[in-house]
Amino acid sequence: MTAGAIGTEAAETEGRVGEQALPEIAVPTEVAPRDARALSRQFFERLAVLEEGTAEYQYTRNTLIEMNMSLVRFAARRFRHLADEMEDVVQVGMIGLIKAIDRFELSRETEFATLAMPYIVGEMKRFFRDTTWAVHVPRRLQERRSELSRAREELESRLDRSPTVKELAAHMDLTEGEVLEAQMAANGYNSASLDAALTGDAEDGEAALADFIGTEDPAMELVEDCHALAPLLAELSDRERLLLHLRFGEELTQSQIGERLGVSQMQVSRLLTRTVARLRAGMCTEPGTVASG
Repeated sequence: MTAGAIGTEAAETEGRVGEQALPEIAVPTEVAPRDARALSRQFFERLAVLEEGTAEYQYTRNTLIEMNMSLVRFAARRFRHLADEMEDVVQVGMIGLIKAIDRFELSRETEFATLAMPYIVGEMKRFFRDTTWAVHVPRRLQERRSELSRAREELESRLDRSPTVKELAAHMDLTEGEVLEAQMAANGYNSASLDAALTGDAEDGEAALADFIGTEDPAMELVEDCHALAPLLAELSDRERLLLHLRFGEELTQSQIGERLGVSQMQVSRLLTRTVARLRAGMCTEPGTVASG
């Protein structure tokens, strides 16, 4: 037998091995995890010798995906407290599963589940990191928030009370400032709409959060100004305070004030201008400095 014939026979033998019929699986998603582990190896062996894009390649790859969906469901359990988003969690976990299938190599002699779980969990964590925070928070603080939550649960069960910042810091090997920073960052995880309904009443209608939030009161500026003006008024003479009272309190004209005080309208004007300028300078001066005059 010639060398060429030997090579041809070897190639045909290898082809027959690769073309061995795969077991027929009616419902891949119902395969038990233990059985899926053994069957997956057979399907990966077949996938490695098939041409990408062919119908058989797609069938083998899709069967692998469906058989190993139990890995996604298992990984999703750690996020079961987020029941409203569980469907999204499973979907992004499937992306990780598909990536793992496309990158798995039998030559590495590693169990598929060992490679797949980091891909699946990684996609789930990325989903929460990118979509569930109400405001952008650095990844470092996002991860610390998760650590803080676990530490609080552990200490609460151990101490039978809520732990203090000092106890959390000691448990997490952080400074108290870092714990406070993580607690503050956690506020960015959830947000509430101002239009969200808080109560429902058939007669009064629904009450929204915005109904309980006060608006800016213009009168507050007047209160602040009066508070700042009080010590400046105390520094004025009795005549200057009387002049201001007649002009701005009783709202008399300068001529009427002149008649009341027995001075000319021109004198009243100069006194008012000087007194108001002094008060304005005092209001505009930073605390701790002395206004020149």
